[in-house]
Amino acid sequence: MLPAVALVGRPNVGKSTLFNQLTRSRDALVADYPGVTRDRRYGFGRRDSLGYIVIDTGGLGASGSAEIEAGIERQVGAALEEADLVVLVVDYREGLSAADERIAERLRRSAKPVTVAVNKAEGIASELAGAEFHGFGFGEPVRIAALHGQGIGRLLDRVLAPFEASETPDLEGFAHPRLAVVGRPNVGKSTLINRLLGAERLITSPVPGTTRDSIFVPCERDGRTFTLIDTAGIRRRAKVSEAVEKFSVVQSLQAIENAGVAVVLLDAHEGVTEQDQRLIGLVVARGRALVVGVNKWDGLTAGQRRRIAAQVDRQLGFVPFASVHYVSALHGSGIADVIGSAFAAYEAAGSDLTTPRLNAILEHAIGRHPPPVVRGRQVRLRYAHQGGRYPPVVVVHGSQAARLPAHYRRYLENCFREALGLDGTPVRVELKSGGNPFAGRRNVLTPRQRKRRKRIIRHTRGGR
Repeated sequence: MLPAVALVGRPNVGKSTLFNQLTRSRDALVADYPGVTRDRRYGFGRRDSLGYIVIDTGGLGASGSAEIEAGIERQVGAALEEADLVVLVVDYREGLSAADERIAERLRRSAKPVTVAVNKAEGIASELAGAEFHGFGFGEPVRIAALHGQGIGRLLDRVLAPFEASETPDLEGFAHPRLAVVGRPNVGKSTLINRLLGAERLITSPVPGTTRDSIFVPCERDGRTFTLIDTAGIRRRAKVSEAVEKFSVVQSLQAIENAGVAVVLLDAHEGVTEQDQRLIGLVVARGRALVVGVNKWDGLTAGQRRRIAAQVDRQLGFVPFASVHYVSALHGSGIADVIGSAFAAYEAAGSDLTTPRLNAILEHAIGRHPPPVVRGRQVRLRYAHQGGRYPPVVVVHGSQAARLPAHYRRYLENCFREALGLDGTPVRVELKSGGNPFAGRRNVLTPRQRKRRKRIIRHTRGGR
């Protein structure tokens, strides 16, 4: 078992910056702004031959929504229960505060080993930096500067001293599928993940923008292991003004890039908005498998359901391959179908496509609808083969293929996807034209050919 280290403290003391240093990553969102972190985040690190788990938590005592503060309190409590030891992060520049003392009292009641890390103390002697924090009774404080990486080694030596070397699991990229849950703010992404886990793993609130970080949550369901990624809500660019929200959106877009499947949640009460269509288009443009969930379905009347279902069919016609499910994340109805479709889409995106089968589909597609004439020349498509997976890529070779119009490329993509039964994933068609083997070569005439050429020229000019 790897030792688990929980980072606890007031808002804006540098817990997320320390988390990034301990895990040698940039996973945690960092800003000079209190209350950025809310949900607990997990990471892995190694000190020499000893691996460890780091748990980042939200700041205790943050001013804001009472519901969000209560959620942060529960998240910190869960982290303390899971942790083997705790690092209390304090701010040297602001000094000892009443909030620090309240947190220290709570940690004493938890009976977990605690180490005090005095952050933002670059250039300060260790004795001076930790002088006013000795009263906590947790031993000698450790002076660090998380932003610059100073003192991190000393902190790890102190924290990990009671533990023996262990193997750190290889979690690079996660060997199992990643499912990113994306959508506009307040559509129920965190509620969906909590329902799947059967626990309050993520903070939920009616207040839009509750989630700010992209949170990776390992999950197992029906014997299958996968990773759920909760993301911040993505609004229209014109409405994004705060710097923290801009970074949150960047993390959400990175989550789409790193995921195998994107589950896009819509709000049934608002229908399909223009932002929903743009977000789905972004997922398809990045080549990710797609599942659409229409959430909050339980609160609609029969007439409203018919109207919303018709709107979804009409406005999502540009992604005919995507499975659409009408769900209630709050009550759990329809969620199993969403996960089932996500797995099916992931498997379809990784399908192995045989060359004979692809060539047969290409021949049939050309027979039904021949390629158009481009610049007075007929485009000829000769053969196809697979060029990649996640998403499936079909490479089509031919003459003048690179000049094929976009509408015919889409026609080929639809033909391949329908014939191969690749539901839930886009198919990309790459066109390659064969080069002219005589390009750049000069045709040298023989003496006999030159004489004949002169006779033809004299004949055409009337014997002159």
